[in-house]
Amino acid sequence: MGRRSQEDRDAMTVEIGFALVSGAVLAAAAFLAIGATSVYLDLSRTAEHVVFTSGAVVAAVVFVARLVDVLWGFPRRGRGPTARLRRQTPPQPSQPGRTSPDS
Repeated sequence: MGRRSQEDRDAMTVEIGFALVSGAVLAAAAFLAIGATSVYLDLSRTAEHVVFTSGAVVAAVVFVARLVDVLWGFPRRGRGPTARLRRQTPPQPSQPGRTSPDS
């Protein structure tokens, strides 16, 4: 693997930030969805502890799963400015003044 360009490093930095923020939001939503049951239901102290613990475990799993999903798929999707430019760059003519490489 060759050296990475500044655009590739910037794209990876943005992708890591996106993975962390979206993972945190999804984990908080999962924790609140599970933890809200103890607020609305009249549970014993032990049951509340079990609900909050299970909410924390589910939130941690959701966070890690989101990070793995976003970061694992990043190189395969070919995202980033450099990859996009490589896909969109038309072939160059083989001789000046020609409009296609095979002419």
